[in-house]
Parts: sequence; structure tokens; C-alpha cells
Amino acid sequence: MNLILKSFGQDDSGAVTVDWVVLTAAVIGLGMVVLIPIAYSSGSSAQGISDYMGDITVGYDKQ
Repeated sequence: MNLILKSFGQDDSGAVTVDWVVLTAAVIGLGMVVLIPIAYSSGSSAQGISDYMGDITVGYDKQ
């Protein structure tokens, strides 16, 4: 039994998988932290452009 526990404690074949899962989660989390403020600011910019274009009269002749 002692040999089985010692062998289990020294086995690190699954450690690489855990590292990749943690690294991937960190990259996704940091991406969300960066992109959320950009998404909100681009929404307000898009609304400003929409308001400006909505006020323009197209094809108006001043005769």
C-alpha cells in the first residue's frame, strides 16, 4: 500500500493538462477584462454616429 501511495504522489502526467487549463482560463479572463470596456465605449460611439447621420438631410435642393 505504501508503494502505491508513493507512486501516486510522484506521478505528474496530468500536471501539464492542469497547467494548460489554468493558462487558457487566465488568457480568456484577461481578454474579457480588456474587451468589456472597449465594447461599452464603441456602443456609445456608434450611437453618436447614428444620431449624427440621422440629422443629415439627403437630396435636399435649396432652390
